[in-house]
Amino acid sequence: MYHLIVRGDPGIRKDAIIEHDGEELICFSINKQGEWHGPDEPQLWCTVGTQEERETYEKREYVPHWLDVETIDAEALDVIKAKGDLSV
Repeated sequence: MYHLIVRGDPGIRKDAIIEHDGEELICFSINKQGEWHGPDEPQLWCTVGTQEERETYEKREYVPHWLDVETIDAEALDVIKAKGDLSV
């Protein structure tokens, strides 16, 4: 599990499935930054991980400040599923 900062908005939302560095990841949470007076384009600050890490995320069995951080441009991100299933 780690934080992924996406420069730009590829249209993903919570529970989106993305591929980054050849690994399929789930966006557990997304915070949109910079729309008011931030950088030229918004940034999405995502907490991402694998399906096996979902329970750890939901039970908050991690320290957010100790997670690794990676940054990527929106154009370089492969979106498999843009948002979670809302029919649940």
